[in-house]
Amino acid sequence: MKKLKYFIFSLLLCSVVSADGFKPNYNFSNVSVNYLNWTDNTEKDTPQKDFTYLELEGGAGWDWGDFYMFFDVENPTKSYSDEAPDNMRFAFKPILNIKLIDKLNIYIQDYNLRSDEFYVSNLIVGLSYKIETDFGLWITPFVGSHYQASTYYSGMNGYMAGWAFVYQFDIKKHKFSLSQWHQNTFDRDEEDGYDDHIGTQGALSFWWHPVDDITTGIQYRYASYELGSTEYQDGFICSLKYNF
Repeated sequence: MKKLKYFIFSLLLCSVVSADGFKPNYNFSNVSVNYLNWTDNTEKDTPQKDFTYLELEGGAGWDWGDFYMFFDVENPTKSYSDEAPDNMRFAFKPILNIKLIDKLNIYIQDYNLRSDEFYVSNLIVGLSYKIETDFGLWITPFVGSHYQASTYYSGMNGYMAGWAFVYQFDIKKHKFSLSQWHQNTFDRDEEDGYDDHIGTQGALSFWWHPVDDITTGIQYRYASYELGSTEYQDGFICSLKYNF
C-alpha cells in the first residue's frame, strides 16, 4: 500500500512539474464552520450525535487534470482522548483526476478519518468522466476499486461508483448553486461487518453566495450501511464559508 501511495504521489508530481503545470486554469479555497444536526431517528437508532466541525477546502484545475481536497476537525472544542462520538476527530479527503483522453480521467480518491481509538482509509482508484455544459452545470461520474485500511478491517473491499455535480444559477442578480456528492460501495467483503450490502452515502447541498468572500448554505447528509451502522442515517448541515 505504501508503494501505491508513492506511485500516486509521483504521478501528481510529474504532472505538476510539466510545462505550465504550475499555472492553474482555475482555483478556489475556503475555510468554514459547520454544524451537523442528525435527525431524531438517526440518533435513536445509531450512536451518532450532533457535532460542529471546522473545514479547510480547496481545489484547482490544469490542462492535465484537477485536484480537490478538504481537511476537517470534528468536535474542535473536545479532547482527542474523549469517548466517541464526543471526541475530537480528523478527516481528510484528496481527489485527483488525471486526464487520459478528452474527458476521460484516471480517478484517485482517499478518504481518511482518524480518532484516538479508530482510523480508516478508503482508497479508490479507477476512472472518471467530466461533463461540462454551457448553462452552469458540470458532473463527474466515477467508478473504481476499493482498498480499505482500518482498525477492524484491511484489504481489497469491492468497488465504489458515484458522482459529484455542481449547478450554478442566478435569481434576481443573487448567486446560488446546487451541488451533490454521492457514492455507492458494492461487492464488499462480508468480513467488514455490512454483510455484502450496498453502502450508500452522500450530501445534497443548496448554497447562497451573497458576496464573493462569503458562502452560506444547508446540506442534506445521508448514509445507509455506512458510517459504522446498517441503519439509514440522515441529517442537515448548516455551513458558513469564508472564500479566499
